[in-house]
This record gives sequence, C-alpha cells and structure tokens, in this order.
Amino acid sequence: MVPEQHSDVILLKEIAELLNEETNMERMLGGAIDKLLQNSNFETAWIFFIDEKGKHRLVAQANLPDALEERDCRHLTKGGCWCVKRYHDGDLEKASNIIACQRIENAKAAHGKIGNISHHATVPLQSGKEKFGLLNIAAADTVRFSKDELALLESVAFQIGSAIKRIVLTKQEQELALVKERNRLARDLHDSVNQLLFSVTLTARGGIEMAEDEAQKSTFRDIQHLSQEALNEMRALIWQLRPKGLESGLIDAVKAYGEMLGLSMETKVTGVIQLPSRTEETLFRIAQEALNNVRKHAGTSAAQIYVTITPTDVLLVIKDEGLGFSPAHGAIPSIGIQSIRDRAKAEGGTADWSSELSKGTEILVRIPY
Repeated sequence: MVPEQHSDVILLKEIAELLNEETNMERMLGGAIDKLLQNSNFETAWIFFIDEKGKHRLVAQANLPDALEERDCRHLTKGGCWCVKRYHDGDLEKASNIIACQRIENAKAAHGKIGNISHHATVPLQSGKEKFGLLNIAAADTVRFSKDELALLESVAFQIGSAIKRIVLTKQEQELALVKERNRLARDLHDSVNQLLFSVTLTARGGIEMAEDEAQKSTFRDIQHLSQEALNEMRALIWQLRPKGLESGLIDAVKAYGEMLGLSMETKVTGVIQLPSRTEETLFRIAQEALNNVRKHAGTSAAQIYVTITPTDVLLVIKDEGLGFSPAHGAIPSIGIQSIRDRAKAEGGTADWSSELSKGTEILVRIPY
C-alpha cells in the first residue's frame, strides 16, 4: 500500500509541475492526461469543456480506441450523454463511476467493437465554484473504479481546474492590456495625426480660395482631396483600434461604421441578440473588414448586413451589389478574406464568400457561442 501511495504522490507532483509550466491550454490539458495515463492503470481519457447552456466541446483526448477516434471523434463531439447532462443539471459534484456510456454504446453499435472499454468514470473540472467541464477516464475490462482511484482522479481534476483558471485569468489580463494599448494608440492618432490632417485639409481649402492662378487652385484641390482621403482612412483606423458604439449593440455599431465610411446601410436581424462580448467584438471586426472592402473595391456606396441568431450559432452576412470578381478572370483581389476567415476560425467558426462579376459579393460568417 505504501509504494502505491508514494507513486500517486509522485504522479500528482509531476502533473502539478507540468501544469505550472505550461501556458497553452491545449498542450496543458493534453500533457496532463498523457502523464496520468502513462503512470496509472487508466488507459483512455478525454476532456469536455461545457458552457452554461450545456453545450460541450471536446478539448483534449488521449489513447482513444479507434472507434471513438474515427472521423474526428464524432461520437464524442456530437449528441448528448448522461455525464454532460448530470454536469449541466448540477448533479455531478465529485468523481463518479458511470454505469453506462451512451457515446461508447453508439461507437460500439457503429463499429461492432470498441476494444475492451465499456464504462468510464467522470469527474468535474472546477476551481472554487467556477466549473469548466469534465474529465472522463476509462480502462479495459473495468466497470467500476475503486475509491482510491476516484480520489486520485479528484486530485488530478482539482489541479487541472486550478490551471485552467490560471490560464483564463492570464488570457483576460492579456486581452485587457491589448484593449488599453489599442485605446492609447487611438487617442494618440486622434490627438496628433488626425488633427494634422484636418489642418492640412483646412489649409488646402484656404489655398483654393486665395490662389488666383488656375494651376495653383488645381494643386490645392488635389492636396485637399488627398488629405480628406487620408483623414477618412485615419478615422477608420481609429474605429478599428477602439470600436465605438458596441455599448449600444452590434448592429448599431456596424451601421455607424458603414455610414462613417460613406456607405448606405441596410440591416436586418433575425432572433434575439445576446452574445458574449468576445463574439460580438469578433463579428464587429469582421464587419469592419468587409465594409472596408466594399468601400475600396466594390464600386458601390451601398451594403446590406444580415444577422441571424440561433440557440447555438450566429450567422453574419455582408452583401453588396457592386463590381464583384471571379477567380476565372484572374487573381482574387486582396479584399481581406483571409483575415476574416482567421478571425472566424479563432472563435471556432467559419467564413466563406461568393461573388460574380457585375453582380456583387456576399460574405457568410458563422460563429458558435
């Protein structure tokens, strides 16, 4: 008994060291369950993050049977199960033996076998009263784990929950610092470059009125036009650094930004908008990029924005009836599609576009929340 207890202490120490050193969430979770499996009788592990609506997301897995791993772990990522429901209902407070697993049964029904795994234990991941998800553990030919094994799982889950909280707080601090830096840059641009460009515009206007030679007047008109264009670009840049209007809602902010660019905006919303602030800002940034594209490339002064909210996703559509483009007629213009896709992908979403010459462009973005 003493060697086993000592072994558990060493295992917990090694996991704690890994968790303390790692700053990337996925590597941290994957490394923790790998080390747990390598130094215990447990054989298979996976971790779900579960949001307040009960929607789960597979964030880490180790040594899964082929039947659970096939097609991007579809049996773990799709559908519901008993342990997720118990967690969401608040009935799962400590490590528990699960008598039957719907996901394992579905995989077994689809493939005829799933190794010798038929049951799993589950333990909530939390830090204090804040809950993050579940750690599920299985072993071949095991239908119940001992009290000592469940106690070990609870200790590991406590360590993981604390590490998740640390990374979440660190990320929040980084995002806050980024917002502060954006605001500082926006203030500096507004107070310095923006004011200088405005002064150049006024000076050029005065030069037009004072000049007697037509060539001089033409030069001042060019200066006024260029400085006004630069001023518009600077205002758009300041908006991108520090989005104003989001406190009044996503649609109002997007509409105000489009009108600032000189676009006539048509908006339509289906569903009730109540989005996380991070999702809302991502959608705003994507809309900014798309509207900038309309202004610079579409050859039109009108755009349409459609937002559809479902219980799990938000769909953003930005349309124009401008020049459009076609890959068959040459390279796709640099319109920020990759930037939009990167922003959507960072939130677990997708972005795509369709366009036709002389018939405009449509960008479709879908983000889960």
